[in-house]
Amino acid sequence: MTDKCTAKQVMTTLPQASIPELLYRIGDLADKNGISCFLVGGYVRDMIMQRPCTDIDIMVIGDPVPFAKAVFDELHGRNFVLFERFRTAQLELSDSMRTFKVELVGARKESYNNDSRKPVTLIGTLDDDLSRRDFTINSLALVLNSEGRNQIIDHFHGMEDLRARILRTPLDPMQTFSDDPLRMMRAARFAAQLDFTLLPEVIEAMAAMHERIGIVSIERVSQELFKIMLSPRPSKGLIILHETGVLKEIMPEVAAMAGIEQVDGLGHKDTLFHTFQVIDNLALHSENLWLRMAALLHDIAKPATKRFSKSTGWTFHGHDAIGVRIVAKIFRQMRWPLDPLDYVQKIVRLHHRPIPLSKEEISDSAIRRLMFDAGEDLQDLMNLCRADVTSKNPKKVSRIMSNFNHVEEKIAEVGEKDQLAKWRPPLSGEDIMATLGLKEGKMVGIIKKRMENAVIDGLVPYDRDAALDYIRQIYREMSDETKGSGEQ
Repeated sequence: MTDKCTAKQVMTTLPQASIPELLYRIGDLADKNGISCFLVGGYVRDMIMQRPCTDIDIMVIGDPVPFAKAVFDELHGRNFVLFERFRTAQLELSDSMRTFKVELVGARKESYNNDSRKPVTLIGTLDDDLSRRDFTINSLALVLNSEGRNQIIDHFHGMEDLRARILRTPLDPMQTFSDDPLRMMRAARFAAQLDFTLLPEVIEAMAAMHERIGIVSIERVSQELFKIMLSPRPSKGLIILHETGVLKEIMPEVAAMAGIEQVDGLGHKDTLFHTFQVIDNLALHSENLWLRMAALLHDIAKPATKRFSKSTGWTFHGHDAIGVRIVAKIFRQMRWPLDPLDYVQKIVRLHHRPIPLSKEEISDSAIRRLMFDAGEDLQDLMNLCRADVTSKNPKKVSRIMSNFNHVEEKIAEVGEKDQLAKWRPPLSGEDIMATLGLKEGKMVGIIKKRMENAVIDGLVPYDRDAALDYIRQIYREMSDETKGSGEQ
């Protein structure tokens, strides 16, 4: 029932225990409907590598739509979505342990115009379908029909490449990347996720075609970038993007951090590669995507603020404040969700604040101010600051880390820690208006800000009654000043 194997095909049989029972039920249903049915793509790769995966791609020879409807009905699927134009259906199926997202497609072949990333899609054979995929490790097909069940069809030696931990394309990489330029991003992503090595011809094709990434929607590009950033060692993928020129096409502000400029024999560290190291350091301790993105962008304004002085050397004054504006611009350009913007801007704005505290005698007031400004993101900020230490000098690293330990000990000593870590003013603007009989306006904002600063600086206890007494005192003083000036 399956397509006839080609001469270059290699057959491997997987043990039955490694394959979810759900896939056998799909195979049995394919037999019942007289359809050749294969498990393809990333699920096959991850199953062989024993990596968890819940995204299943099923490919059939012929029309997948009636079969998709049969799978949905017979296996009690949920959330069925049909894309008749693309001969594709999506649904969810569950077994006793987990829920799978299943996509069913028909075997196809594609052709592309040079000025478009949208293919002309035609009904194809198994050979056609596997040859159009991005990498050999994703060009494996597992037979689900009872005849030949559990056999892996390997037209392009993907199993060999899995063992060698290398990434190569089934066809010429120039053709593969021309067909869908997002595959250049995917190459960097798989290198970072799987710790695989790209073959030289793959790197060369990316470098030759990096500008073509510009025809891909920025949303698709961002999704691949997020996956790189969430990988165990993001720098591996980011370096590939930088060295092939793809990075400067998608995020020129980040690529601009590369390089070392020298004046009078004095150079500064390469900000881009320092940033990559910071992200890797952070990845050891946090899987928070937006904290990792903050690490990517924390020095984004250094190229714009770089100055050289004979007396002080290289400086980057104000790069944290200017970086906040650049971060907002990048969020808009990349069409990232805006909900995390405030968080990323806060981390970028504050990433230098703990450093001077670690070098001096620390006052309770300075600690309170840091805790107030960082709020519930204080620990994320401290994690980034620690990751920001990339010196190759072990003694220097040890000294800096010891200083950071001192800052954290001081934070623990501040009596209001639990309140300040999730700090909210003891009084709201509404409380101030109700207590003083004021309408919303500038005076309410002034009184509220003075009250907050007094609490942070330890002049007023973190206590509602004490804060009420304080705002009444401020209001009397402001009223007396107004009367004394003759204002009505």
